[in-house]
Amino acid sequence: MVQVYYSSAYTSTGYSFDTTRKARWVAESLSESPIPGIELVAPVPLTAEQVAIAHDPNYVNAVQSGQPRTLAESQGFNWDEQLWPTVLASNGGVVAAALAALKDGVSGSLSSGLHHARYGSGSGFCTFNGLVIAAHAALQAGVESVLILDLDAHCGGGTASLIDGHPALWQVDVSVSEYDGYTTTERVSLDLVSDAADYLSTIERRLDELDRRNVHFGLCLHNAGMDPHEDCPTDGLPGITREILAARERLVFEWCRRRRLPVAFALAGGYVGPRLDVARLVDLHRLTLTAAVEIFGLPTPAK
Repeated sequence: MVQVYYSSAYTSTGYSFDTTRKARWVAESLSESPIPGIELVAPVPLTAEQVAIAHDPNYVNAVQSGQPRTLAESQGFNWDEQLWPTVLASNGGVVAAALAALKDGVSGSLSSGLHHARYGSGSGFCTFNGLVIAAHAALQAGVESVLILDLDAHCGGGTASLIDGHPALWQVDVSVSEYDGYTTTERVSLDLVSDAADYLSTIERRLDELDRRNVHFGLCLHNAGMDPHEDCPTDGLPGITREILAARERLVFEWCRRRRLPVAFALAGGYVGPRLDVARLVDLHRLTLTAAVEIFGLPTPAK
């Protein structure tokens, strides 16, 4: 069974937006139409101290207390008392998935709203950066280095800023929007794809480059955004179809499985709009869960 982390606390804040409601939509779909091999598990919420591994304690306190309000709402949400348990649970799910993947090979969390959050503030509907918090948890568990594979439509500039100076943390970022762009470094690559025909080949090229560099990763954190889809209202790229995203998910999980590299995924971006309703959006995110089960359910490759 692939453990996928979720609890109703993921969606407990009063602010209604895809990032704060999508986890429930996907969980409900799994109840109505289960994916064999997927088991939903409630995570242990993070503590303020765990969040402070990646964030300024003053910012953490602002999200908890709501003061100063401008800082508490810097990700773009209206603050209420339930925001704090929401983000502790959702980010806790990413950490739980990372640690479960180290044991089981693959795991995930129905979490989104992660990769734009900075050290001292939120940004772009991201309150805390659970990817970076989970990466640090994996290092504390004994992993030598962590790869953050960010395939959201938008650049993971928050993640890039938080891992700068940490030689054990790497990021491969393939985006279709310039939002939250940043300067690349030796350990952080950013590709902006403008032609859908280049999308899969760009991801494959970057993964091949990692192979040639022979970095010994102990965990891959896959930020599996579905907002590159052509019908997504927030910077989707014309020509990126459901079939392309399904192939992308298989590419990622097959690459990890061949290398016996544990992988933990989060839902990341994907938004309802005039051409993408809730049912179709949920169907896109289910591609990640299906690929995880199907690829990691195969016999282990020989060394």
